Amino acid sequence: MVISYKKLWVILEQRRITKKELCRRADVSMSSIRNMTRDQNVSLDVLARICAALHVNLGDIAEFVEV
Repeated sequence: MVISYKKLWVILEQRRITKKELCRRADVSMSSIRNMTRDQNVSLDVLARICAALHVNLGDIAEFVEV
């Protein structure tokens, strides 16, 4: 199984938030966002910061998917 962040990209699009703006709001690096774009692993700290910045829960931005 792999983690998919497709839900995050939908939220950003709906709220008209750019990835660069997300980096600023959540205080995370652009390399972490790039890793997420590729469905690669990021730390729980990064995920927690993004959730706090967007006022969502982890399940709202990520999910496990079968490969």
